Amino acid sequence: MNTRLEMTKKKDNFDEFVESLQQQIIEEELREYNEYIVNLFHNPQNWGKPKDFTVEESYKGSCGDTMQFFLKIDNGIVKDAHFLTDGCGASVATGSQATLMVIGKPMDEVEKLTAKEIDEALHGLPDNHKHCAVLAATTLKKAINKYKNKK
Repeated sequence: MNTRLEMTKKKDNFDEFVESLQQQIIEEELREYNEYIVNLFHNPQNWGKPKDFTVEESYKGSCGDTMQFFLKIDNGIVKDAHFLTDGCGASVATGSQATLMVIGKPMDEVEKLTAKEIDEALHGLPDNHKHCAVLAATTLKKAINKYKNKK
């Protein structure tokens, strides 16, 4: 039978292993993405379905990733924005960045947000992930159009 000391050592070894593995993953991500994007992978802003929203819309991109936005709109202003995605880390980063860019903005400005602007705000996605910014911008436009059509 394991003693408490042996169990503590095993837990410490496991914790060290997990920490080391996590650091290796982050180092690998930093070889492909910049630090800002990697931070949004691991600490997305406005993630999840809120309790109160005016409109939600989801869209599946050509890559197979789906993005979903939940917007709280009041007097033509996006008061709050949240998102979900089943996509890769770049999809998480673009969804997160898009919400940060639209909160407090008028709908007509949000509707004009481009994939290029999202990409620039992220300090540049790798070429093979630029489509994630397109996914975010397209989904936002669809959400605004859905809201306008309901009115």
